[in-house]
Amino acid sequence: MGFLDNQTDQAYYAGSQSFRWETGDPQYFTITTIDPSPTAVGDFYVYINGNVVSTTNISFTNSNKRVTISNITLSNNDVVTVQLKEKLYGEYRYTSLSDIVNNFMFSYVGEGKIINRANRRDVLFHTKRGIQEFAYDITKVEKIQEVEVGHTLSIPMPKDFISATSISWIDGSGIEHMISKGSTTSKPTEAIAQDDEFNYTYDSNGNIIKTTALTNERFKGFNNSQLTHAHGNDDYFYNSDFPSERLMEAGKRYGGDPQHMNRNGIYIIDQYNGTINFSSELSGALITLKYISDSMGNDNEMKVHKFAEEAIYKHVAYSMLSTMANIPEYIVNRYKKDRRASMRQAKIRLYEINIPELTQVMRGKSKQIKH
Repeated sequence: MGFLDNQTDQAYYAGSQSFRWETGDPQYFTITTIDPSPTAVGDFYVYINGNVVSTTNISFTNSNKRVTISNITLSNNDVVTVQLKEKLYGEYRYTSLSDIVNNFMFSYVGEGKIINRANRRDVLFHTKRGIQEFAYDITKVEKIQEVEVGHTLSIPMPKDFISATSISWIDGSGIEHMISKGSTTSKPTEAIAQDDEFNYTYDSNGNIIKTTALTNERFKGFNNSQLTHAHGNDDYFYNSDFPSERLMEAGKRYGGDPQHMNRNGIYIIDQYNGTINFSSELSGALITLKYISDSMGNDNEMKVHKFAEEAIYKHVAYSMLSTMANIPEYIVNRYKKDRRASMRQAKIRLYEINIPELTQVMRGKSKQIKH
């Protein structure tokens, strides 16, 4: 259950806490209201009367959240401010993993309750699994990573990558242009070495020799304009210098294929090696990678939106009951239905359907199309 603690407005909005030093006071300060609380000197800045203090003059004890200033003499009424370098807002929307487990143990487990006895570790396991499943389907939190494409035309998947939502390149005005996922090629995980007669070659131990995949090398030189290359009026066949034009030949004669009608480049995902690869015109481009994680990357991510809090309790209850012995089937089915209904309710809540925004979109549907 969420509640507003004694955190001040300054501690929330500015991520900071201020102290007034008086003559005779020790030159250390204890952080009490900043949330999340820092764990190392690198997590915050220290200011004296608005002037930043070098980290060489600061020490921090994590156990008691004490910040000590050394080699600087403070004067009476000096104001010392500790400010987080990075501050996350909106945490009140979420219920933490520990709170969910505690609330479940209190409400669902015990004498006379639906689950007489339960191991806390089992509840923790099913809660984490529920958070993972919800991240894929209900409480989707889309992460956005900005990166520049180098000359290798390849970037690694983020360490908590599950699935890509979209990838775009950014123009000089900061506007996104969506890059299409390549359906016209793939990235081989291995290439087999062959002799002049096209027979497989083997090493001294009888293992097949692997070589560099030519498909990968050719894709590095591929430019998306080859897919949308214009034919001349007298060009009845594709240009042999551009073999990939045959992919668009039918489209140019019988109507365009939307998956190829773009000049924003293409990308392909190498699932085996965990990389994302781009066509050559995107070399040096600034891109944004939008992807879904499983919310298990770190402790701060293991939380549930309050719109889905009831759904996670129903999910854990059903998951535990379905794996326990001697539980009547009608009880399991009852919580299965409750779980499904609460998940549906959570989805509806989290869709955040905006009526004014929907109205504006629908107004555009009433425009007459002139021919």
